[in-house]
Amino acid sequence: MNAIRGVLGATGSHGTVHFEHGVISAVSTSDPSSAGASGAVDVGDAFIVPGFVDLQVNGVGAFDFGSAADEQGIARGLDAITASGTTTCLPTIVTAPLRQYDAMLDRVRASRALDDASSRCSVAGVHIEGPFLGGAPGAHPRELIRDVDLHWLDGLLRRHRDLIRMFTIAPEADPDLAGIRLIAAAGVVVAIGHSVCSCAEAIAAADAGARAVTHLFNGMSGLHHRTPGVVAAALLDDRLTPTLIADLVHVHPAAILVALAAKRDVVAITDAVAPASGASGGLHIVERDGAAYLDDGTLAGSVLTMDAALRNLVAMGVSFDRALAMTTTAPCELVGLTDRGRLEPGARADLVVLTPDTLAVDQVWIGGERVR
Repeated sequence: MNAIRGVLGATGSHGTVHFEHGVISAVSTSDPSSAGASGAVDVGDAFIVPGFVDLQVNGVGAFDFGSAADEQGIARGLDAITASGTTTCLPTIVTAPLRQYDAMLDRVRASRALDDASSRCSVAGVHIEGPFLGGAPGAHPRELIRDVDLHWLDGLLRRHRDLIRMFTIAPEADPDLAGIRLIAAAGVVVAIGHSVCSCAEAIAAADAGARAVTHLFNGMSGLHHRTPGVVAAALLDDRLTPTLIADLVHVHPAAILVALAAKRDVVAITDAVAPASGASGGLHIVERDGAAYLDDGTLAGSVLTMDAALRNLVAMGVSFDRALAMTTTAPCELVGLTDRGRLEPGARADLVVLTPDTLAVDQVWIGGERVR
């Protein structure tokens, strides 16, 4: 089959998505009574949506994408993510000793070269979160957090130009913002995160090239009425796109709604970790109460999946259309993935079928092939 028929995204209209050679060739609307006429796979009243895109995922289950997993382990983790409808992701590497980053990045690259890589979630690059973080380290190992090392950073960007797509950094770890300018000049999306800098300092980082804010409200200076921090800059500066962990543990629904009222472009992420591995970034983690924690009770990441993020947003009153954009289109726009995230001709035929009643993942298609 080279077509699938159902309800197209959040439109409420039945139609057919046609694809050739892994790319959507046409999207047509039709009367429900014509089901089957085109020879397409018919999913009835189920929703056909673009595959989910997760810009921050540290691991899943027993597979940590940074220090713990080899290329086969990374692949197994990607398989698990694929089953929940994520068809593109940025495996995320957290704070570690500088000498370890090359090997971690090489393992991710090797996972992309496996023979069966085309049947699982596409690795569109890597998100490096740390070690150049500031006064809100969260679960990152404090002894490894440091100021920017421009020589090391320049070398890493040159060696892995094909892989690094996003880099979280705190302005206070980069006092003259030379690191931010270097990363941005390399074509990598710079995100402000784990920072207690002021609103003005965050805006200065945007002047230097920052274009995102990592997990809004978490690990940053908040919105105090006399000392507005990173949150204020994230919601006021049109150049900055905030990402947000939509597990309803990291951020209260009311705060999410405030962010969505203030900003059009907000990206949902999981910031998921691998609790079954027992560690993230070298620190012991445990899963409880719907998230992952360090032994001292510090939040260390989520156990969220992107399909659950979509359902959480819809359940709290966000329109299906906007929740879908936050999990598909908006992340693609942030990191320049122009070939996916939409039901349009020319886009990759990475598709997810959601049940009409619960929005559960029923089918996953990658490159026009059903993989789940």
